[in-house]
Amino acid sequence: MTQTPASTATAPAGPRPGPDWGRVGAWAKEQYPLYILILLLIIAGFSTQAFFTPQNLTNLVLQASVIGIVTLAQFLVVLTGGIDISVGSVVGLAGVLAAGLFSGTSVPLAILVAVLTGAAIGAVNGWLIAFRGLEAFIVTLGMLALARGLVYAYTEGVPVAPQAEDFRAIASSTLLGFPVIGILWLVLAAAVAFLVRRTVFGRRVYASGSNKEAARAAGIPVRSTLFLVYVIAGVLSGFAGFLLASRVGVGTPTAGTGYELNAIAAVVIGGTSLVGGKGRVFGALVGTLIFAVISNLLVLLNVSTYLQDAFRGALILVAVLLTTIQFAKRKKARQLT
Repeated sequence: MTQTPASTATAPAGPRPGPDWGRVGAWAKEQYPLYILILLLIIAGFSTQAFFTPQNLTNLVLQASVIGIVTLAQFLVVLTGGIDISVGSVVGLAGVLAAGLFSGTSVPLAILVAVLTGAAIGAVNGWLIAFRGLEAFIVTLGMLALARGLVYAYTEGVPVAPQAEDFRAIASSTLLGFPVIGILWLVLAAAVAFLVRRTVFGRRVYASGSNKEAARAAGIPVRSTLFLVYVIAGVLSGFAGFLLASRVGVGTPTAGTGYELNAIAAVVIGGTSLVGGKGRVFGALVGTLIFAVISNLLVLLNVSTYLQDAFRGALILVAVLLTTIQFAKRKKARQLT
């Protein structure tokens, strides 16, 4: 009796799948914010030799990081079709409380105070919007005034200096030459990207922003989803308030002023739809960098502060126009198919 040797023949390998150039091309067509950023960097490089110096690039990261975290908060809210114009005041209130409560003697305690302050304000916003059915714009407008009023009442218009000697350590430290505050921004961006793209909660956020009635019909808890989004946005804004106070070294009453508009503009420039349901964290990052590069370049070129505001306003209008055109093209393409 002989045994038949086991066959060792294997099926011939088929052709290895190549890159999906169709998807690459479709992705490339949607990256107009990235092209704007690259164009701005080229213009900045030719406009002034000071732009691409290590010191200036470090300053650019420091300036972009805090507003970048606030933009992440605004991004989550806008994904649901809402808006939060209280984020700047939350940054200010969280910053002065972090520096002033318990005399600012402990950095971990200061971070906790800032985060809890943001979470509490986010919970109030979320409860009024999600469970009481009030308009997000009106609710957050009232919270903007309330939080800023509390800032001035607490500080009496005077910056609050913390007692902890290492209060500025996080904002002034570097890791391998890169600012730690910038690393924190990127880590939080990765966390938000994972949250919205890889979790059930993230899918609920997109669904709630696309069509709330359809989401409810599908069994999605829209109210609790909206509530949690505003709480998370508050936490991010509160932490940004601590980082800003840490970078400056004191809690200033005017900290965070205007951040709400810059964050909304960065989100829109990054391609997120203001009606909700569409947007990427990568776009929010690019939008933040576009604003940071323009602000930095205008300062290097000694452009008047008033003209800087005009440039930002013009950029917002262009971004909204581009976004409108892009979404109109997508809608037309879907209708044709």
